[in-house]
Amino acid sequence: MDEIGQNRVGKLAKQIEALVTGGELPPGSKLDEQILAQRFEVSRTPVREALRQLASTGLIELRPNRGAFVTIVTPERLEEMFVAMAELEATCARLAAMSMTPVERRGLQRLHERMAEMVARDLFEDFVEANETFHALVYRGAHNSLLEEATIALRRRVAAYRRAQFRTAGRLARSHAEHDAVVKAIVSGEPARAHATMLHHVDLVGASFEKLLATAGAAPPVRTAEGREP
Repeated sequence: MDEIGQNRVGKLAKQIEALVTGGELPPGSKLDEQILAQRFEVSRTPVREALRQLASTGLIELRPNRGAFVTIVTPERLEEMFVAMAELEATCARLAAMSMTPVERRGLQRLHERMAEMVARDLFEDFVEANETFHALVYRGAHNSLLEEATIALRRRVAAYRRAQFRTAGRLARSHAEHDAVVKAIVSGEPARAHATMLHHVDLVGASFEKLLATAGAAPPVRTAEGREP
C-alpha cells in the first residue's frame, strides 16, 4: 500500500475509533464493513484495513468467520490499564530526568513550546499528534529499551481512550499545563518530581476519559494510580 493509501486507512481508523469511544458503537456491537464503507464513502478494502489496525490496538476483535466486534472492556480492566500506564510513564519520566542528554532535553522543551501555540490556536489534531511525540520522547529519554517497549505496547492498548479524553472541554490547555510540570522536572534533572508530575498527569487522563463517558451516561469507575477515584 502506498503512502496515500496508508494515510487514508489511518484517517478511516480514527473515524471508526471515534464512533467506538464516543459510544455510537457500544462494546460487543458488530462492525459491518459494508455499512461503514457507505458511511465514509469508501470501498470495503480500506475499511477492512482500518479494522485490522484497530484490532492490533485491542479496541476491536476480529473473530474468524464472524467478523469484527467492538471489544468489551470491563471497568475493572480499564482501571488496571490506566493504573499500569501511569506507573510505567512515571518511571520513564523519572529515568529521563536522570538520563536524558542535553540535546534530548532541548528537543523536549522545544516541542512543549510548539504545543503551547497549538493550544492557543485550538489546533486539536496537531496537538493530539504532537502529544504522541511528546510522550515518545520521554520514553526514549529513559534510555531503557525494555521499559520503552513495554510502555509503548501498553500505550497502544489505551491509545483510543487517551485520544478520546481530549474531547472534554478545556482539556488541551490542562494537558499542556500538566506537561509543563513534567518538562520542568525532567529538564532540571529532578527524578522524584518528574515521577510525581507524570503520575499525576496520566491519572488526570483517566479522569478526563471518565468525565467524557459520564457525559454520555456510561462512565466506568476508573481509579487513579494512587488508588483513588478521580
